[in-house]
Amino acid sequence: MQSPKDLFISVIVPCYNEEQVIEHTYQRIVKTLQGFPARGYELIFINDGSKDNTLSSLKRLAALDSNVKVLAFSRNFGHQPAVSAGIEMCEGDVAIIIDADLQDPPELFPEMIKIHLEENANVVYAVRKERKGESLFKLFTAKLFYRLINNLSDVKLPVDTGDFRLIDRMVIDTFKKLPEKNKYIRGLISWIGYKQVPVYYVREERFAGETKYPLSKMMKFATTSLLYFSKKPLKLAMTMGFLSIVVGLFLAAWVITGIIFRPNTIVSGWASSVIAIIFFGGVQLLTIGVMGEYLGNIFDEIKNRPEYIIHEKINF
Repeated sequence: MQSPKDLFISVIVPCYNEEQVIEHTYQRIVKTLQGFPARGYELIFINDGSKDNTLSSLKRLAALDSNVKVLAFSRNFGHQPAVSAGIEMCEGDVAIIIDADLQDPPELFPEMIKIHLEENANVVYAVRKERKGESLFKLFTAKLFYRLINNLSDVKLPVDTGDFRLIDRMVIDTFKKLPEKNKYIRGLISWIGYKQVPVYYVREERFAGETKYPLSKMMKFATTSLLYFSKKPLKLAMTMGFLSIVVGLFLAAWVITGIIFRPNTIVSGWASSVIAIIFFGGVQLLTIGVMGEYLGNIFDEIKNRPEYIIHEKINF
């Protein structure tokens, strides 16, 4: 078994408007790592186009601590591109992905590393036993999302998990070979495979600031994760198209038998026409919409634009 003293640890921290919390995050991560007998560590903070003083705070930390490395994007590209940049630039034997808001505790790092070493796990993913400080709506929709994506996905994904996880160098190197731009990282890491082991924890309330995932972003995130990891929406659209044909045939049979056997009771037929138009129109629009989403993703990929643009690197 590899010794903890042999490990070089990378910690990847995506940041967007985190000036109120970033120094506390740095202090707690460093305190945890300094108490762990590793060969060394690096903290990679990715400034995802913050509009506050997050970048200034990160530059100040980097000037004081050479273990702090900063990637500054040219604009806001999003949480997943920020995590991707950290994975692609890290040098560690293992990398731990954690958000800056301190809902996920850095104090869990030693336990994650212990599981990695003792169980020879390539991935140690953190599962939320409890989520403090979140509304019933957020808790309900989160549970619904994880179970829906798991049922629809072609790859089984662990439920009640985020991006908070440890990945080893084998997973890091494999991840760097994946060519797609719009990444759903926790799904991709599950898709990669290897040995993946859970660790359980209680998710705390946000230390300061506001959530960077309002409902609109959560919906977009859910759509991306679903369309990139499942063809079942296309199959569902095809099934609904088939069912609409069956219903249409029954409606046609009902109208024809009415004309033959009940000609005096048949009104001009506006009701059946309206029902048929609404039903078939709805099925067609749904099918076109689903296909449009997939085509939109293909369009984004074939443009082959970079996933992110780095404006500045510090301490690399």
